[in-house]
Amino acid sequence: MKHTTNSQSYDLAGLYTLSLRMVIGWTYFSAFWRRLILENKLIPDEKGYIGEKFNHFLPNALGIKPIIEYLVTHPDALQRSMMIFTIIEAIVGLFIILGLFTRLMSIGIFSLALGILLGSGWLGTTCVDEWQIGVLGVAGGFVLFLTGSGSYSLDDYFIKKNKPFTQTNWFQWLGSGMLPISRPKVFVLIGSLLIFGLTLYTNQYFHGGVWGTLHNKSVKPKLEISNISHNNSGLTFEVYRTEGADVYGSFLIGIHILDKNGNILKEINQKELSKFSKDHIKNHYVAKVKPGKHSLVIPLGAKADVTIGIDDILQKDEIHTLKLIDISGIEWMENVH
Repeated sequence: MKHTTNSQSYDLAGLYTLSLRMVIGWTYFSAFWRRLILENKLIPDEKGYIGEKFNHFLPNALGIKPIIEYLVTHPDALQRSMMIFTIIEAIVGLFIILGLFTRLMSIGIFSLALGILLGSGWLGTTCVDEWQIGVLGVAGGFVLFLTGSGSYSLDDYFIKKNKPFTQTNWFQWLGSGMLPISRPKVFVLIGSLLIFGLTLYTNQYFHGGVWGTLHNKSVKPKLEISNISHNNSGLTFEVYRTEGADVYGSFLIGIHILDKNGNILKEINQKELSKFSKDHIKNHYVAKVKPGKHSLVIPLGAKADVTIGIDDILQKDEIHTLKLIDISGIEWMENVH
C-alpha cells in the first residue's frame, strides 16, 4: 500500500511540473530552432555567428574563462563546440518536452544552465538577465530530476505499458517514477541549500546583489589598454573590451598621443578611424576589432593589437600618454613606458 501511495505521489508531482517541463524544454530547444531553422548562426564570419556571442562571455566569466579563451582563439574547435552544444540543447530540450528519460535530461538542463550562469551571469543591460536565466535553469533542472514526468509524458506511457526496462533501477534514476533514495528530505534539503548558496554567491560576485554597492558591467563600455610600445615608425598597443552591452560595440571616435603636459602630438579622428587599415589590427579572438561606418568598432570580448603610424611625430621621446575616446564621451588613458 505504501509503495502504491508513493508511486501516486510521484505521478502527481510529475504532473504538477508539466508547465515547467514544457517551458524549460522549449527554452533550450528554441536555441537549436533559432540557430539552424529560422537562421543559420553556425557559420563563422556571418552576421549573428553564435561563436562571437560566446566570445562576449569571456571578460568576466566565473571559473570557466580558460575554456572560453581556448575556444575563441581556436576557431575550428569553437565551431565544432558550438555545433555540438546546439545539438545537445536540441536533444535535451525536445526530450524534456516529450518527457522521455526526464531525469537524465534534467541533468542536461542543470549542466547547461550552470554553464550559462558561470559564463554570462554578469550580462544584462536592463536587469540581471543572464544571471536569472542561469539560476532558474539550475533550480528547474533540480526540480525536474526530483519529480520526473507524470501524465502526458513518454516515460509515463512506457511505465503504464509495463515495458521491462521501466521496472529496472536505472530507469527510475534516468527516467521517471519513484526516485530510489532512502532519505528524500535530506537529499532535497542539501540540494536546495547548495543551489541557494550558488544563487547568493553568483548574485554577489556578478552584481553585488547581496550586500555592498550594486553594479552592472553591461551598461557602459570599458576598454583596457596594455603592452604599449613604439619605434621610429609606429606605436603599438593592445586594446581589450571587458564591459558594456554585448549587442553593440564600443565606437572609438578618437585616438590621441599626448606629451607629459597633455598636449596632442598626434590625433586620429573619427573619419580616419572609420577607414582604419585592417592590416594595422591584429585580432586575438573571433570577436574582431574593425573599422565601421563612422568609427572603429570594438565588440564586447574583443582583443587586438593596434598599430598607429608615428612618422609625423618628430620628437618621439616626448610621447607620454595614449588616449582613446568613445562616442559616448568616455575616455581611457594609459602612460607609454
